[in-house]
Amino acid sequence: MFEITVTSPEETMALGQQLAAGLHAQDVILLDGDLGAGKTTFTKGLAVGLGIKRHVKSPTFTIIREYQGGRLPLYHMDVYRLENGGGDELGLDEYFNGDGVNVIEWSKFIADELPAAYLRIVFKRDDEAGESQRTLRFEPVSAHFEKLVAQLAVAHE
Repeated sequence: MFEITVTSPEETMALGQQLAAGLHAQDVILLDGDLGAGKTTFTKGLAVGLGIKRHVKSPTFTIIREYQGGRLPLYHMDVYRLENGGGDELGLDEYFNGDGVNVIEWSKFIADELPAAYLRIVFKRDDEAGESQRTLRFEPVSAHFEKLVAQLAVAHE
């Protein structure tokens, strides 16, 4: 596990960009935490790190947005609206076993459908410390993600 505090959206994006360098097809990244805590901002950084030029927007209303044109495709999912189920109808297995990187916001709503290996990043707002201050906790669940998180930790020592 690795925890870091950031004080600007640019720092949040930079973390995403750094993480992107080590990502492979079929990687699953879970972004959980408070509303407005920086999940989509982090995903924008991932997209930049993957070489994706398109503007990344929150997929709240579309559930899944697909971004092509980078080193790997990026599949950005916001499953908040699946609070009462329905994730099985999205064909998540096809994404998880596909050619791109999967980023899932609000993963608790599809917990039963997640693969065995993933990286969970928990975002926590601290409005008392400053409007842009966030704490990101990286929780790797596989050797691959443990290695990526260790590299990120070393880069931020």
